[in-house]
Amino acid sequence: MILPIIGYGHPTLRKVAQPIDKSYPNLKELVANMYETMYAADGVGLAAPQVDLSIRVVVIGFRPYDEKTDTYGEIAEQHTLINPEIVEFRGEKKFFNEGCLSVPDIHEDVLRPESVVVRYYDEDWNEHTDVAEGLYARVVQHEVDHLDGKVFTDHLSNLRRTMLKRKLNDIASGKVPTRYRMKVFHRK
Repeated sequence: MILPIIGYGHPTLRKVAQPIDKSYPNLKELVANMYETMYAADGVGLAAPQVDLSIRVVVIGFRPYDEKTDTYGEIAEQHTLINPEIVEFRGEKKFFNEGCLSVPDIHEDVLRPESVVVRYYDEDWNEHTDVAEGLYARVVQHEVDHLDGKVFTDHLSNLRRTMLKRKLNDIASGKVPTRYRMKVFHRK
């Protein structure tokens, strides 16, 4: 089932997500729904807070893109991270143009380390410690930020955030069209 993605300005995006344990109900169904939601929106990562669940669950998946046919190939790589923790940042920091399903139509260069060591559980509760590099490392850092109540625009300079303020306000008020269903928070 495709879930609605919450937009910038929704309070769940600013909460620190809570760890879960093996007793979390319907976890495999949630993970499957998160993958379906992420792929339907052409994303490469999705954190549970983005579907309005303040828990520490992330899905990451890569599909090769063919520019000639404007289509995606079969899933090449998939990672489910439960209660992920970045235990070490490695390598040189580099800029990379990031976007976010909760912050549509904004893409900005973000400075992050090129590699991280991440410890997490998979959906069968096997513990892993991986060295994530390249795009995988970038997405891990971006999604763990969501679990910690941060969005990628928090990494921008104050001047750049000020320049984006109108666009961010439009997203928060639901004025930015998307190809996927978004849930907007209406302040009372």
